[in-house]
Amino acid sequence: MPASGSFEHVKQETKASEAWLLDRHGQKLHRMRVNAQVRRGEWIALADMSPALREAMVLSEDKRFYEHSGVDWKAVSAAAWGNLLNQRTRGASTLSMQLASLIDEGPRTGSERKNIFGKAGQAISATSLERSWRKDQILEAYLNLVPFRGEIQGIDALSRTLFDKAAHGLDAREAAIAAALVRAPNAKAQTVASRACGVLRSMQPTNDADCAALAALTQAVLPRKAWEASDGIAPHAARRLLAKAKVDQRSTLDAALQRQALQSLQQHLRELRGRNVQDGAVVVLDNASGQVLAYVGSSGELGTAQEVDAAAALRQAGSTLKPFLYAQAIQEQRITAASLLEDSSAHIPTASGLYIPQNYDRSFKGWVSTRTALGASLNVPAVRTLVMVSPDAFAKQLRKLGLPLKNEGDFYGYSLALGSADVSLLSLTNAYRALANGGQYSESSFVKTAAAPAQTVINPQAAFIVSDIMSDGNARARTFGTDNVLATRFWSAVKTGTSKDMRDNWAVGYSQKYTVGVWVGNASGASMWDVSGVSGAAPVWASIMSYLHERTPSRAPQPPAGLVREGVNFSAQGAQMLEAPRQEWFVSGTQQVQFARESTNTPKSIALRAASITVNSQKSLKNTEKNQIAQITSPAAGTIIALDPDIPPRHQRLHFKAKGDAAQWLLNGKSLGDANHKQWLPMPGRHTLQLADAQGRVLDEVKFEVRGAAMKMAVVKSASAVVK
Repeated sequence: MPASGSFEHVKQETKASEAWLLDRHGQKLHRMRVNAQVRRGEWIALADMSPALREAMVLSEDKRFYEHSGVDWKAVSAAAWGNLLNQRTRGASTLSMQLASLIDEGPRTGSERKNIFGKAGQAISATSLERSWRKDQILEAYLNLVPFRGEIQGIDALSRTLFDKAAHGLDAREAAIAAALVRAPNAKAQTVASRACGVLRSMQPTNDADCAALAALTQAVLPRKAWEASDGIAPHAARRLLAKAKVDQRSTLDAALQRQALQSLQQHLRELRGRNVQDGAVVVLDNASGQVLAYVGSSGELGTAQEVDAAAALRQAGSTLKPFLYAQAIQEQRITAASLLEDSSAHIPTASGLYIPQNYDRSFKGWVSTRTALGASLNVPAVRTLVMVSPDAFAKQLRKLGLPLKNEGDFYGYSLALGSADVSLLSLTNAYRALANGGQYSESSFVKTAAAPAQTVINPQAAFIVSDIMSDGNARARTFGTDNVLATRFWSAVKTGTSKDMRDNWAVGYSQKYTVGVWVGNASGASMWDVSGVSGAAPVWASIMSYLHERTPSRAPQPPAGLVREGVNFSAQGAQMLEAPRQEWFVSGTQQVQFARESTNTPKSIALRAASITVNSQKSLKNTEKNQIAQITSPAAGTIIALDPDIPPRHQRLHFKAKGDAAQWLLNGKSLGDANHKQWLPMPGRHTLQLADAQGRVLDEVKFEVRGAAMKMAVVKSASAVVK
């Protein structure tokens, strides 16, 4: 009952239909509607409402508001005589009586409120209300609770919805319309305008021209619904936190960083205009606590699906899973950072056929160290490493890191080394945070709570070595060159990745204090054009990292116990060293100083049983006679080559190999020249490769396919192949 409720109680219990997401400092980040039944804004103090509004409401609804004590007996008497004489008069309900009805907890129908018993109850409640509330409190509460039109309740919602301004900015004409709507919430615009004109006349001298202008304004504003249901710079984080809470919520986000992350993403996407890339997402985590400092779920108005949370959507991970694979192999003492892995053609039998991983960087690089294989993002050494670890064991490790793999490792097979599994940007960024924390994993959080206990999922020695490799610009040079956007002026470790057909591009990395993950692509899954590992997400990553470290230093982690550093040498291959001598980190007990192609590259305690994989391919040939003069040995018949954009386009070649005597290569009926070892820039499509003699007679033939997005020849890039 009104008499038992205080002004402060009513104010506190009146909840807005909107809730605010606040940043870690209490600054407003995003507003979102959480009540679908009514549209009610924030409680507005009477002093923050325009004087014109207060005047219009009192003149329209209760002229003697400041004179009576809850019931206007003069109005009651006039209404009674009007009823006896069958004359229409203004209702006798005062603002106090209307407010008592609005805050009365008992359900009342319209007829109950209008009959004599209902009016008597309102009069009693209003009298009680006036004894405990001040007049300014009654008027303030009334203007915050009164229904205006449709679902709109309270002056804040009315001002923002109809007039697109705050309540303190309403002028006399707008105040007159507001007062008229109280009397006739759902009336036609013409009726509302007529009543508003009467209110305006009681406020100030008004002529017919003024009323005509007021009618035009009424016609214009009544259909308007300018107050959006969601507004701000963190819509997807707001949806996560406010949908259940229904009230203002303080988050771990930082408003300045959130704004910077959004601006960096949008600016770079504008620079990529014309390359068919419109969507993106950014996540920034605090390494120590796991708190989410920035969460950009879409590129906003630049994107094709603003409502889709791309930071939570599952997308193919590409090469971003490689650091976890090498960390696991180092942890299991299968390889060291200096172990030599063979980057050459490998045919791996699977249940569905031969899996033939490939990377085209002019040619296979031959024997390379683990450091070079990871830093340069080479595909074949990664697959060879997965053969050692096994897809099932690797999948279990990825789950320990919080990555949402839906299937067992055997489902993905050896393509898991190249990121064939789907992950979300948030989960992937948090997995990299585990590397930043020396292999300690804990869940990320959007609100400040007690930190969840961390679990060791990668031993600190392996995590340190992988971080050291990803921070090594020289290790990246074989693929990306020494001058690229990934090089920062402070210590950082980073990895890029691109999924099949250029659908997803990632850059995820960390400094001493922060982990930043960026995804760019298209929410529809459409392929990008000419967007490589360092031109897509990496510039956004670098921009945000630079912002974070404008005044904050980032130092390399200290090596944990159990590591040793040794100088290593790599034996010459012909007249050229495999790799330059260097200082390298080893898990204690696995160190050695000499690495050669002929050696096992490792102490006996380290199993490199799969460092070199040689499986003979079974081909279906057009001519199958044993004594065939000429035969194509590579590519195999039925090979499907999936293009990988992580490798620079100028370095890509597919190798045609043959044995026996033949005069020339023919590709799709056109001569490629003498039938020696041939290199060809792969183009998407189905192709027929033939060997022919000097007279043009076909001696052998294979058909293969190159798959990739519709792109220019200059951006064709290759990674893996499967013989089905």
